Amino acid sequence: MKKQLSFVLLALLLSFSCARKKQSAAKNIQEENYVQNNYNKKEVKITMRDGVKLHATIYSPKDTSKKYPILLQRTPYSCQPYGEDKFRKRIGPNPILMKEGNIIVYTDVRGRWMSEGVYDNMRAYIPNKTEKQADETTDTYDTIDWLVKNVPNNNGNVGTWGISYPGHYATVSTIDAHPALKAASPQACIGDFFFDDFHHNGAFLLSYFRAISLFGTYKDQPTDSAWYSFPEMKTQDQYQFFLDKGPLKNLNEYFQYDQLDTKVVDSKNRIDDFFWREIVEHPNYDSVWQSKGIIQHLNKVPSSVATMVVGGWFDAEDLYGPLETYKGIEKHQPKNYNTMVFGPWDHGGWSRNKVKNTVGNYYFGDSISLNFQRDIETKFFNHFLKGDGSNNSGLPEAYVFDTGKKEWQSYNVWPPKNASKQSFFLSENQKLSTTNTSNSKINFVSDVKHPVPYSEDIKTVFTPRKYMTDDQRFAARRPDVLVFETEVLDDNFTLAGDILAKLKVATTGTAADWIVKVIDVHPHDLKNDNEEMQGHLKLSNYHLMVRSEVLRGRFRNSFAKPEPFTPNKKTEVNIKLQDVFHTFKKGHKIQIQVQSTWFPLIDLNPQTYVDNIYKADEEDFKTQTHSVFTDSSVEFTVLK
Repeated sequence: MKKQLSFVLLALLLSFSCARKKQSAAKNIQEENYVQNNYNKKEVKITMRDGVKLHATIYSPKDTSKKYPILLQRTPYSCQPYGEDKFRKRIGPNPILMKEGNIIVYTDVRGRWMSEGVYDNMRAYIPNKTEKQADETTDTYDTIDWLVKNVPNNNGNVGTWGISYPGHYATVSTIDAHPALKAASPQACIGDFFFDDFHHNGAFLLSYFRAISLFGTYKDQPTDSAWYSFPEMKTQDQYQFFLDKGPLKNLNEYFQYDQLDTKVVDSKNRIDDFFWREIVEHPNYDSVWQSKGIIQHLNKVPSSVATMVVGGWFDAEDLYGPLETYKGIEKHQPKNYNTMVFGPWDHGGWSRNKVKNTVGNYYFGDSISLNFQRDIETKFFNHFLKGDGSNNSGLPEAYVFDTGKKEWQSYNVWPPKNASKQSFFLSENQKLSTTNTSNSKINFVSDVKHPVPYSEDIKTVFTPRKYMTDDQRFAARRPDVLVFETEVLDDNFTLAGDILAKLKVATTGTAADWIVKVIDVHPHDLKNDNEEMQGHLKLSNYHLMVRSEVLRGRFRNSFAKPEPFTPNKKTEVNIKLQDVFHTFKKGHKIQIQVQSTWFPLIDLNPQTYVDNIYKADEEDFKTQTHSVFTDSSVEFTVLK
């Protein structure tokens, strides 16, 4: 009898388990098909003022009992899948806005994918246009104008959003904006191409090399298939790959550098790429790069457009852009509704649906991104597109995550009013101190054959991200990385704003790069809190990189007019590091690392001055001895 009951119970349990699995599978299928089940899809061509037709994909709710706002994303990355019977699995800024019901529109920007015209990477804004002249602002205006006049059931309000390059186009939408545009959320938005993505303060981001063809391969006809290809490295060791390649000009072999007018892709992995030529031929911040900047035109954002700029404190690709976009609107349009949200994210991390929020090896907490989507992003768009649209949105001016305390804070202004400047000196004996007690110098050899790696990982990456929170012990233990740190802190110490490294340096050569890293040295007795941490690492004594930046030394006085160093002459080099919000907790230490190579995150500096590093020869690269003087300092923005 007992056996029979056991079998019956077992059968019931199995039956219940199977039913649960079926329900779960059915729910997953339903979620996967949510867009198709609840939205109609239409593809259209929208004619711009100069006659060029741009492709748009429109997802409209099947429920037509009410009117909806339009959420628009303009992208160079494709509106795929193409075809009115093929649906995305997810649309809109987040799943909540998708399920609440909005008209979601994606458009291929001029010259990309199914849109006509010729693409221009970060197309320059034309301030005083003729009637038929077009740029990205007019393309946005014309797109919005067509949508509000032709898409059924829209309520006349439009919002724009996007991450990374689409974030740039969200910024563009605010300039000379269409009257129907009520809300824009530029997220991880590119602000100026000499300081974002492929350049950092004039240094070339060599680690982005494989991505160049994505933006520079020529196309003059609409296509629903990729027309570009990526260079093959044929190795998992990118450090050695680029070291073996030598000078940057040796990378020309991957492009039709001398035949860019042929517009071809041949069978030898050689790609026609106008973007590569643009980089090579314009090593300085000249009129080409200056014209591509969008932050210079933020005085043209009307008060009728509310903005919410979103970024990640550990975004390796676009940190400069969102910070400068927020600050630019604040400076030029102080009466506008303009807010910022910065959290513990890498590039676009706030849009992901993972419960556990980590960047690289470092864990910041649970549901951080999900809560942002529900409590901040959705509330912003609903207020300005469905609500009364007043400046009283219920959201803070600055909603920022303290990456040391691992908690959110709200402020009425950024940086906070109670923040002030405090300097620490790079003193002798590896001390980081609040007083300057000497004027000596510390020397190190910068070997061009043995550059400091930016990561200890052996791998190739398309665009590096995790290094932004990497443990920096591997660098601290090299002789060509200078280390300065405080004693163990007796109390919490909070940075809230930008950082300025005021270096006094010298070199035996005539050129050098300078890299400064701000690091939180954790106590020795900490236990790991992230089971996904790489096996060789421990949170004990973890050297968390809080902020880092490079300055190509030739640009120390002007990004437009480079100049060499005078050998062995003490020289001032100021490096602005982007804002942070980080508390160095009691029991931790503040550390500064200074180095001159960061490979292959950035390309190697020859360390002898040449007019154009992209055309430097092998013999131009020389090992040099660099000096850092102990009256060098780092100026922090400290929260009192």
